Amino acid sequence: MKILLTGATGQVGHELERSLQVLGEVVAPGRALLDLGDLDQLRTVIRAMRPQLIVNAAAYTNVTLAETQGALAHRINALAPGLMAAEGRRLGAPLVHFSTDYVFDGGKAGPYLETDQTNPLNSYGASKLAGERAIAESGAAHLILRASWVYGLRGNNFLTTMLQLARERHELRVVSDQHGAPTWSRTIADCTAAVLLQARTGGQAWWERHGGIYHMSAGGQTSWYGFTKAILARSGLACQVIPISTAEYGGAARRPANSMLNTDKLTSRFCAIPAWDTALQLCLNGYAQKR
Repeated sequence: MKILLTGATGQVGHELERSLQVLGEVVAPGRALLDLGDLDQLRTVIRAMRPQLIVNAAAYTNVTLAETQGALAHRINALAPGLMAAEGRRLGAPLVHFSTDYVFDGGKAGPYLETDQTNPLNSYGASKLAGERAIAESGAAHLILRASWVYGLRGNNFLTTMLQLARERHELRVVSDQHGAPTWSRTIADCTAAVLLQARTGGQAWWERHGGIYHMSAGGQTSWYGFTKAILARSGLACQVIPISTAEYGGAARRPANSMLNTDKLTSRFCAIPAWDTALQLCLNGYAQKR
């Protein structure tokens, strides 16, 4: 199988480039060769390569900047996935696309189901929801995998930022009234590969039965404050962590208070997902070895 992977330099894409090797040849062009902001280039690359599967791990992810760069966020997060789906349908190549808990407004009391009403609070969430809808409306075979609070050992993310700040400061002020499940990028990649291994043997009928939206998030829940405390405790860092409210933190973009995702649909059909604190320890073990 020839697989086109976008976003291979990002957190999830980097892990996918490794995990998808079990499925076939993974072609992962860098941004210089494939920029999702350039739709003509994207179309040209897909038609030249003629992949049998498209995995889109690229996205515009800066939640704050998306408030002032809404057009760019929409082009990358909505128009580009829609184009990939349309081209994939033309080629008979299914699309795997990653979305976010930010398609919800966070007002629900418990974990969100795939069927719950969406209502994004910010431009980033709106662009990701538009991408989901463009894919569904294309008629292409697809999987949309919603993840929450993604972190990893690569690039700028909450984990690497907290580790760096804790070494530079005596005190960190972290939001305690937003709740979700921090999800390791390797968990997402490995679970995605496990799902696609099943899809490979099922053919078109598999996509007709199992395609659609799934929540792919770690088990359990915590707050950003609780996540920070766990990171520092497991890393042996003594920096003090002070809980603050979302209102105290401020910021240009509104964020959901509840980012919890119900993953029963995914885990009952395909793969188990570890609890967030178990995965965090495994990730930090790798971080220690890396250092």
